[in-house]
Amino acid sequence: MNAALRLTEALIARPSVTPDDAGCQELLIQRLSAAGFACETLVCGPSDARVTNLWAVRRGAHPGPVLGFAGHTDVVPTGPLERWTSDPFVPSHRDGHLYGRGAADMKTSIACFVVAAEEFVAAHPDHGGSIALLITSDEEGPSVDGTVRIVEALRARGERLDACIVGEPTSVQTLGDVIKNGRRGTLSGRLTVHGVQGHIAYPQLADNPIHRLAPALAELVAMRWDEGNAFFPPTGWQVSNIHAGTGATNVIPGDVVVDFNFRFSTESTADSLKTRLQAVLDRHGLRTTLAWTLGGEPFLTTPGTLTEALGAAIAAECGVQTELSTTGGTSDGRFIFRICPQVVEFGPINATIHKIDERVLVADVERLKDIYRGTLERFLPCG
Repeated sequence: MNAALRLTEALIARPSVTPDDAGCQELLIQRLSAAGFACETLVCGPSDARVTNLWAVRRGAHPGPVLGFAGHTDVVPTGPLERWTSDPFVPSHRDGHLYGRGAADMKTSIACFVVAAEEFVAAHPDHGGSIALLITSDEEGPSVDGTVRIVEALRARGERLDACIVGEPTSVQTLGDVIKNGRRGTLSGRLTVHGVQGHIAYPQLADNPIHRLAPALAELVAMRWDEGNAFFPPTGWQVSNIHAGTGATNVIPGDVVVDFNFRFSTESTADSLKTRLQAVLDRHGLRTTLAWTLGGEPFLTTPGTLTEALGAAIAAECGVQTELSTTGGTSDGRFIFRICPQVVEFGPINATIHKIDERVLVADVERLKDIYRGTLERFLPCG
């Protein structure tokens, strides 16, 4: 077995259900320290949900760019154990695949970029620039004490990255076919429209908030928030839940509550979307309470030195012409972009992430490691 596969198995064997790191980062620290990395652990969060974060960096022999790799050791819960073909925390091989929780999301990526860094340093001990790793155990959870805390600490002391690869599983049909060069922002709201509760037989004595809301809701559904751009589709607005009523069929409700979400492109801002939505509510004369939650701003890395280096490494290893994409949900890239002008995501095939019998192709483990190493060799001065 190759080193990356062995390390992947060792990580899978640690039941690191978010936010528990379960010793994964200690294993990484042992290896990275031996390769000349200075490692710092930052523990954050409440006592009953501690989050473990790792910042590791190896400074080169002479100046050059800083290339980072970012990932998370935490995994989602397994779901019903009886539905797994094998124990999710016992790495198992079947039909050319490695099975286990976190195999695709994202312990394989972590193992591959750690081993890639080890091999690169061994081959180029006098390399220029720096290699950095940002690892957290709070990506699958609320993401409030994880990567964002590392970024805050680095920004406070004036440290930046020039480029960063987040090891999220981005490949769709075959390893290397998709690089995520950005993500849409996410903005959620809870809107309460207030009316007056009453008997359904005497509507003149009540004020039905559902009826009040309906015209405004129709207008919001039909709105074109922006046209997107070359990298992002148009901003979308979706209602996820509507709650009203007492459960009785003869009572006009006093309030209706609507949960909604924007997935927005770089053509809009959170503030502009809030303003436009509020204008619709005001125009319809609604009495409302509105609470907003900004899950993340959109970020975009236009083609440049990082996408060129990674794309060339993919082509050399897999013979694939990769595609740049901004589809999908959010990732920790939304935090890293605050201290890094070039952030992309790249990792293994994502077909089984968060599923029962999560798995990764064994053959892809070595190839992914070689892609990460090839990117290092193309991006950093090799001495």
